[in-house]
Amino acid sequence: MLQKAWNRLAMQLENGQVKKNLLQSLPFWIASIITGVIAVLYAKMFAFAENLSVQLLQWKWWSLLVLSPLAFFFSWWLVYKVAPLAKGSGIPQVMAAIELSNPRQHLLTRHLLSLKVMLVKIASSLVAVLGGAAIGREGPTIQIAASVFRQVNALLPASWPKSSKKNMVLTGAAAGLAAAFNTPLGGIVFAIEELSKNHIRHFRTALFVAVIIAGLTAQAFMGSYLYLGYPKVNSHFGWLLLLIILAGTIAGVFGAWLARGILAILQWRSKLNKQQQAMHTIAAGLCMAVLASVVSHQVLGSGKELMIDVLFNQQQQAWYAPLLRVAGPLLSFPAGGAGGVFAPSLSAGAAIGASTAQLFTLDAATTNVVVLAGMVAFLTGVTRSPFTSAILVLEMTDRHSVIFHLMLAALVANGVAFLIDRHSLYDHLKHKYLHEAQQEEQKSSLTAKA
Repeated sequence: MLQKAWNRLAMQLENGQVKKNLLQSLPFWIASIITGVIAVLYAKMFAFAENLSVQLLQWKWWSLLVLSPLAFFFSWWLVYKVAPLAKGSGIPQVMAAIELSNPRQHLLTRHLLSLKVMLVKIASSLVAVLGGAAIGREGPTIQIAASVFRQVNALLPASWPKSSKKNMVLTGAAAGLAAAFNTPLGGIVFAIEELSKNHIRHFRTALFVAVIIAGLTAQAFMGSYLYLGYPKVNSHFGWLLLLIILAGTIAGVFGAWLARGILAILQWRSKLNKQQQAMHTIAAGLCMAVLASVVSHQVLGSGKELMIDVLFNQQQQAWYAPLLRVAGPLLSFPAGGAGGVFAPSLSAGAAIGASTAQLFTLDAATTNVVVLAGMVAFLTGVTRSPFTSAILVLEMTDRHSVIFHLMLAALVANGVAFLIDRHSLYDHLKHKYLHEAQQEEQKSSLTAKA
């Protein structure tokens, strides 16, 4: 056995296979380190901007009435003027780029994934969240990471043994999610469930290594942290499963409705001229400011504070908390700037889970299970990625004892959401960005000819 292995290794060395494999892997390693560093810096800037918006509201209740419309407008204007395909979450753009990563259409990916898109994505989302937008940084981090991997691949000399562009982009997206949430398994499952349309065996080593390097790089700066922490949970079965099904159904329906609402607003907005779109963006910012000033600041930002409150402080939620967390992304996401829906979906699900648990007399540990189920279910309703949703929440909290509860909530949510819309928000938007990438390429060609 050892002799055969030695002979095989000697043959590979003689044929230069080991050198080729090493050279192919090196760009993945470099891109993964860069991704981890950028993800950490972006997360710190995003958290600072998010906290600052709340502090401004507490300082002067009317401050956001001025800041939010301006921030929403500038976030949209930056995307519109500099990089139109940097808007929104970033995940549909990555899905479109993967589909376009073929010999005939690969040049189109530069409009979806580039250094310019990456910089605009960061700037636009930071401005938006400073204005109180209910957005997350996780989807943008995925597009940023995919842009880094594509850029590294593009800078390689022609003689370098390259991996396929599709595998490079897909691996970058997985590394981005792993670095954003500190969830390596979530990144891998996301790549398999949501992004991969071919057999993962062709690039599984590169995918695993990239996720590990990006995650370790992020941990080198931020430590071995959990996105949410270690909530107490009660994993007994019996009647608790009925509550899981109830919370999963409600959150799944609301998640699917949020996706449909966002798509409906985007469809309506596409029929407006640029001046009317600008007015809609300003109006959306003003509505967010009014909700934050008059009702509750919980409508602002990603909603991580709400998740912490219900899981660790057992804070009772107002009856309108789930409505606020749904209204926030509904106003913010279609406003034209950059920002994702991952974290806002999790916070909306947490609010629904907490409200469901409040209908019954439950201890804190049992309530937390229902809250986590609501988080998984709402995210599933939006993304239609039940296993990714369950694994993400599992890794965020390190509560392995409730994995079956989370998977049950995900599958229930996926079923009820399918009855509302057969396709996810990302699937719908992917086709839109495919068309827009083709339009951008036509504009570039006409400009070059002129």
